[in-house]
Amino acid sequence: MLEKTMRINYLFDFYQSLLTEKQKSYMSLYYLDDYSLGEIADEYDISRQAVYDNIKRTEAMLEEYEIKLLLFQKFQERTMWIAKMKELIDTETYSKDDLLAAVIELEKLD
Repeated sequence: MLEKTMRINYLFDFYQSLLTEKQKSYMSLYYLDDYSLGEIADEYDISRQAVYDNIKRTEAMLEEYEIKLLLFQKFQERTMWIAKMKELIDTETYSKDDLLAAVIELEKLD
């Protein structure tokens, strides 16, 4: 569950500008502010089911955006390559070829 929440938070960070204000608000309250469905429903004077449906639809939209744009996947890969480069530098036994290979992999992500 925690892994799903973290994934949705990242997807929300990357794609929130593609959402409506209502979608942004529900997702922010639910995932970032830890409101319950009932609390969100009370806030907007709608049913708990309406909030649930909206959040589930929005989650599906975020996943669809990721399938098409791959911003989160590229972020994860970029983070991994940067960590590898730092590790190479810290060991002080790296070669220029090792660093160049990592830089080339980073460039492929753009």
